[in-house]
Amino acid sequence: MGRLNVGNKSGDAAALEDQPAWLQSYVESPEKQRALYKRTLIIVVLSQIFGGAGLAAGITVGALLAKDMLGTDSVAGLPTALFTLGSAGAALIVGRISQRLGRRAGLATGFLAGGIGAIGVILSAVTNNIYMLFASLLIYGAGSATNLQARYAGTDLANAKQRATAVSIAMVSTTFGAVAGPNLVEAMGEFALSIGVPALSGPFILAAAAYMIAGLVLLFFLRPDPFVVARAIAIAERKAVEGSTGIQAETYSTDRRGIAVAALVMVLTQLVMVAIMTMTPVHMGHHGHGLSAVGMIIGFHIGAMYLPSLLTGILVDKIGRTVMAVASGVTLLASGVLAAFAPGESMLLLTIALILLGLGWNFGLISGTALLVDATNPANRAKMQGTIDVMVALSGATGGMLSGVVVAHSSYGFLSLAGGILSLVLIPFVIWSSRMK
Repeated sequence: MGRLNVGNKSGDAAALEDQPAWLQSYVESPEKQRALYKRTLIIVVLSQIFGGAGLAAGITVGALLAKDMLGTDSVAGLPTALFTLGSAGAALIVGRISQRLGRRAGLATGFLAGGIGAIGVILSAVTNNIYMLFASLLIYGAGSATNLQARYAGTDLANAKQRATAVSIAMVSTTFGAVAGPNLVEAMGEFALSIGVPALSGPFILAAAAYMIAGLVLLFFLRPDPFVVARAIAIAERKAVEGSTGIQAETYSTDRRGIAVAALVMVLTQLVMVAIMTMTPVHMGHHGHGLSAVGMIIGFHIGAMYLPSLLTGILVDKIGRTVMAVASGVTLLASGVLAAFAPGESMLLLTIALILLGLGWNFGLISGTALLVDATNPANRAKMQGTIDVMVALSGATGGMLSGVVVAHSSYGFLSLAGGILSLVLIPFVIWSSRMK
């Protein structure tokens, strides 16, 4: 129940017969598959270190740059909304390219586009062109989408008990760049001033270089492509089952309920996280905290988003997707309550709230990703992953766009508390899906 057969027997057989010799050698050799799985993780880890640094720039100073150029707090959430909206379109494109041509082509294209967008943001700040800034932030969002899509590459050759762990390895490697990025805000600002550009555009100089390097690493080194190999293995396994039984195999199936629950978990956690995170730097500014303090607290937040990933992945694989998805909702609630009632002058309490916010997002993203991989197959996996990541990105855009408006008409405390309560919605749906299975 809830599963839809999407296989195509004659198409699969033709694809198998047309495979080149190098690809067939991977299909026939479990040892080569395991070696490629390990190599893929290494390449993904390397690209994610740079990708994390590129991601951090927009998160840390995007809202401050828009406030500086437009002169009002009410649109401070617009940059986050724009680059997350751009990441929505990019997620769809990267997913389609990956389904058709493989992870290498899709991920490299996305990271390189993100680097071009970062360059556009720098030029916008230099020329004080707000329209160029908006367009550039949309393109810059491609890097954010690709940074998330890269987590799927490690799962292509992983078995069911390795999937969350593979996701976590990709995500934990993002920590190195993502934590370093915010803490380089002041240094990059000084560098920007030294070359005659506004200080707030400095982190985007780092982002441009980081995204470009991440794209080139994948373009040159993600060979053979793990998704192409995984798809060929699935076709061969299907043909073997059909040859031995004489009936059409059901190995290509899609769990629609599982996809819906996975999407809900990732969408809600992204919405809540982005909304609260976006307005925290502005809230801190109103209470006298400087740019270095903002960089530090966002650094802790991003560290909590990615650093616990390895442990989270093991827990998701060992104790289950459902338990960790529920833990995500509870942790986000705790974060929202603490952020809502913490004094604005308290760096300690705000830091703890932002750490819990990142941790709740981490639980939700890894458990949701594992649920999505479980519910799909190589015939539609990359395309479906891209589609779901569009929804995730749009939820982030919504959170970023509405956060400034909500705070302008109420308060940061109201925004945080509402976000925490909203995160609880995912719990009954996750439990319901688990019991149905």
